[in-house]
Amino acid sequence: MKMDAFGSKIEVTKRGMDRIATGLPRLDELLNGGIPRNSITLISGTPGSGKTIMCFHYIDAGLKNGENCLFLTSDERIENILSQAYELGFDFQPYIEEGLLHFKYLDLDDRNNVHRDMSETISRGNYSRVVLDSLTPLAETPVLVTSGGKEIIPSEESMSSTAYAIGSIAATRTHVRRMISILNSDDCTAMVTSEIPEGAHILSRDSISEFLVDGILLLDLDMTMDRRKLTVRKMRGTKHTLKPQNI
Repeated sequence: MKMDAFGSKIEVTKRGMDRIATGLPRLDELLNGGIPRNSITLISGTPGSGKTIMCFHYIDAGLKNGENCLFLTSDERIENILSQAYELGFDFQPYIEEGLLHFKYLDLDDRNNVHRDMSETISRGNYSRVVLDSLTPLAETPVLVTSGGKEIIPSEESMSSTAYAIGSIAATRTHVRRMISILNSDDCTAMVTSEIPEGAHILSRDSISEFLVDGILLLDLDMTMDRRKLTVRKMRGTKHTLKPQNI
């Protein structure tokens, strides 16, 4: 029994957090059963560290459970992703035909409509699992550039806009916040990938998204041991080790 500020007794009820299986049993074990439902987890890592593969496992686990899943991509064309997945043992085509799995390519050449396309796609689908692979090119692409050398980012509530200098921290922060808020606006559990350069001591390429998400899984390569490493750097409501794990 706990006491409030006035010395009165208050009753605390312990409740277990609802969790989503990642498709990787060892990771679920580290996370006390999986990632929290309705959370956003950032998967950061160097090239070749397994970010997209982890997303494949996550989506595959949802599909096998009969869940409606969405894979947003800004790096690769959909046919390339399906080919890569198939080579790794994930045959997603039957789930696409069944209507359980949907892909959406976010065209950065049409940057004026990226936020709108992303928001409308998520809101229409009633998805339980969403993957955004990758956040990096989206964060680094201005939504709209005027001739005055300003980056314009539409507000969430209206078509009014605020001007920031291109490449400024304020512009990137607003841009990333908008994308994270879109993922937060629906009843889904999301994984978002971000690239980090070799040897960099940062948790994402944009250095902002790690402060906005509920969890961070950091992937790296141990070249001397020929292994991939995973570190749980942050996970909402979860007691976890900070020690790097072999995967």
